[in-house]
Amino acid sequence: MGCCQDHRDEIREDIDLQLLDPVLDEYKGVRGSVIPVLQKTQDIYGYLPRASLSYIAEKLGEKEAKIYGVATFYAQFRMEPIGEHLIMLCQGTACHVNGADRIQMAIEEELKIKDGETTEDGKFTLMIMACLGCCSLAPVMMIGEETYAKLTPESTVKILRDLRNRDHKEVPE
Repeated sequence: MGCCQDHRDEIREDIDLQLLDPVLDEYKGVRGSVIPVLQKTQDIYGYLPRASLSYIAEKLGEKEAKIYGVATFYAQFRMEPIGEHLIMLCQGTACHVNGADRIQMAIEEELKIKDGETTEDGKFTLMIMACLGCCSLAPVMMIGEETYAKLTPESTVKILRDLRNRDHKEVPE
């Protein structure tokens, strides 16, 4: 097991499950509430910690396998923590034709991560998406709520470096 996996395990152990109590109280006895409970859980923690799935199952009176099955079936749910900046890179047809593969290579080289990975410092996570619905802006990526359009490898690297520099300036020394 590598350093990153050890860190993830520590994060799972250190979560405060009582943060879920208001959510579980709201949905207690409500049929079909697993998905909204998982959505709110992910809103709280940024992902679905394994310990939270056991806790949800216990409090809702469901089998843990059912909760885990729902959490792993739907693409909207993340089982691992993501970076502070989630980079969603479109690889839809328009983006692909307009060079999204070059954008992906630039991101991977600059951040030293591949699809689905998070940088060692926890700042960036890269996720390749089938389509972001911005075809006229291709190639395109989203970082958080911000959409970046008509990308080149150079403009992409500049965006990433600007974000990293901005983060460093916001952290008091």
